[in-house]
Amino acid sequence: MQKIIIKKRFLLPCIWILFSCVSFAFAVEFDRIDVEVGGKTLNVEYAHKFEQRAQGLMFREKLCGDCGMLFKYPKQKVASMWMKNTLIPLDVAFIKADGTIVDILAMQPQDLTSIRSSENVLYALEMNQGWFAENDIDVGQVIKILKL
Repeated sequence: MQKIIIKKRFLLPCIWILFSCVSFAFAVEFDRIDVEVGGKTLNVEYAHKFEQRAQGLMFREKLCGDCGMLFKYPKQKVASMWMKNTLIPLDVAFIKADGTIVDILAMQPQDLTSIRSSENVLYALEMNQGWFAENDIDVGQVIKILKL
């Protein structure tokens, strides 16, 4: 009987912690921001707070054709990302403070490999995999952030 009570005392807090983490992941709300890239104006989700950047596009099963997420870091840095709990293939454009794209890299679902920018950046824009190529967006082009 004592073994069962000990297991329940251990198991219940573990279950509570697990459900708290899962509900936290879905509780994050994102702002929206307009960006202009390749002559297109997009209204994308905006991850500028720690909790927003930490969740990113995790747990999403799909994105619309021109949907994406702009990440803003607190300061310029060599940024890195991974695809833990991310279910859709994505491309990421790493972007300097002046809006210049320095890298466009492909990322695969659930890949825990860290993808890094080649130089210091302030932003990253995640879009469906292939979106940048389909829209003739290349390294060296400039993304304008229209509303901050």
